[in-house]
Amino acid sequence: MDKNVFNAKNAPEAVGPYSHGAKVGNMLILSGQIPLDPATGKIVDGGVAAQTKRVLKNIAGVLESQSGTLSNVVKTTIYLTDMNDFPVVNETYAGFFEEPFPARTTVAVAALPKGAAVEIEVIAVL
Repeated sequence: MDKNVFNAKNAPEAVGPYSHGAKVGNMLILSGQIPLDPATGKIVDGGVAAQTKRVLKNIAGVLESQSGTLSNVVKTTIYLTDMNDFPVVNETYAGFFEEPFPARTTVAVAALPKGAAVEIEVIAVL
């Protein structure tokens, strides 16, 4: 199996011992992104809508580093620290994808790195 593990220059640095993603054939498997501003390395202000936008922009940056876009995404997994945020995340998320939407799972978790309210990971096919 030929795999290429990579980090993107236009996305926040990883907060642990992992890469932004791996390319296996024409598949991109991305690590989860939290709402870190790439310039400051800090969680963005503005609540869960702003955090979701930043996460999706970070994901777009990682995809672009491999000549992909959000239109290549076939599966997303969303992690939320509060399921009451689901409607806001859903609305924000819908603004980044077009129909037919990727397959998706949303899971409530006790906590996320750096106090983030949302984390999203994706699988894309180029």
